[in-house]
Amino acid sequence: MKLRLFNTMTGRKEEFKPLQPGKVGMYVCGVTVYDYCHIGHARANIVFDVIYRYLQYLGYDVNYVRNYTDVDDKIIRRANERGIDSRELAEEFIAAFDADMAALGLALPTHQPKATEHMAQIIAIVEKLIARGLAYASAGDVYFAVDKFTGYLKLSHRNMDEMRAGARIAPGEQKRNPMDFALWKAAKPGEPSWPSPWGPGRPGWHIECSAMSMEYLGESFDIHGGGKDLVFPHHENEIAQSEGATGKPFVKYWMHNGFVNVNQEKMSKSLGNFFTIRDILQQYDPEVVRFFILSAHYRSPIDFSDQNLEDAQAGLSRFYEALRLAAETLAKHAPPKQAPCPVITDEERATYDLVENVDERFAEAMDDDFNTALALGHMFEVVRGMNRIVAEKRFDECPLSLVVLRDAAGKLLKLGGVLGLFTSDPVQWLERGQAAGLQEAGLSAEAIEELIAERQQARKNRDFARGDQIRDDLAARGIELLDSKEGTTWKVK
Repeated sequence: MKLRLFNTMTGRKEEFKPLQPGKVGMYVCGVTVYDYCHIGHARANIVFDVIYRYLQYLGYDVNYVRNYTDVDDKIIRRANERGIDSRELAEEFIAAFDADMAALGLALPTHQPKATEHMAQIIAIVEKLIARGLAYASAGDVYFAVDKFTGYLKLSHRNMDEMRAGARIAPGEQKRNPMDFALWKAAKPGEPSWPSPWGPGRPGWHIECSAMSMEYLGESFDIHGGGKDLVFPHHENEIAQSEGATGKPFVKYWMHNGFVNVNQEKMSKSLGNFFTIRDILQQYDPEVVRFFILSAHYRSPIDFSDQNLEDAQAGLSRFYEALRLAAETLAKHAPPKQAPCPVITDEERATYDLVENVDERFAEAMDDDFNTALALGHMFEVVRGMNRIVAEKRFDECPLSLVVLRDAAGKLLKLGGVLGLFTSDPVQWLERGQAAGLQEAGLSAEAIEELIAERQQARKNRDFARGDQIRDDLAARGIELLDSKEGTTWKVK
């Protein structure tokens, strides 16, 4: 199966054929650096980080560009509120963004340009648009004339007449048409500005991405990504000004990730359900957040809630537990170079086939528009197979099972690397989770062992009600007891 991705422009999945064989140019809109990043930023950046990693896994040479918007109305307003220079504020939150993305395990893009470092490129594009009759200067501002560009709204598929009916010209704007958008804004007192043919000023929001993407990827490139909220007006306007300036198709494939809701409501500061990445990482391991986001298809909406994060932690723990058990088993029973089995059960054969073919099933899922949820499902099947091998303990009768167990662990780590998962030592990761669970439960390991001993004594005395009460009380506090022939162990749920 060849890679197919959903193109927002056409509204359908298309086979991926890059403009240059073996090479991919990808631009993803970064953040406006005036505040700390929230869970929506985490989703967008994790999604495109995995797309970046998977394209590299397929063997493509990927030129990945993610920008910083470091001049904007919001930055200026926040800097004025704090009484500092806007550049100082922008650098503060660029550093915060970089720290958040590093914590979430993102690979560094090829380029991370800043808008303020590309004024010459921005001005050059605006000049081209004016020369082509697609833009006009007005009192120090420059606006793009949407009526002059054939195909405006082709990405968002909106109706122009309806858009015109709802458009208004704000006070201070010198537009000819309410739908026109700013390419360059005349300087106002106390704002940062740069010299231009139209007087001192600064760029509009949309033009900077056209300038930076074309600077590093050329006038036409393969993939442009971002959240669904950017389809209109940002990406729509990027297309108009870029294609208007060059006369060439701007982007071949447009990709947009779905929204994040919080407890089934739209995230909003006014609703009190606004969570920054830093807030979330105080409570959850970064890899849990990543696992949660990848457990849904990138185009689907996801619901951020404590329950869903706890489910993600439990799912990720299953992977780490399987990797830990595999490592312990292989340390005790080294796989032989040749490992025949006199008799292989049907269940064992099914497990061996799962491990042998997981790479193909993983690739099929990812090739179908980067379906990470399905890819993780195939990897979970391998975990179940690994757990069966360890539980059955047929290592002397069937040494082949050790070879399969070793291969399964290796494949999980390899495929997990494509998703940015399983980067920790399994024992240490599980111990951190256990310590956090004990803290939340208000218990110590010693206290749990004392309760287990009390439960065992109660059962010996045939006081099963007391034994069940201890088990149920621990379960209510997030501690699960595991009874076996060897005795009773416990784990944090």
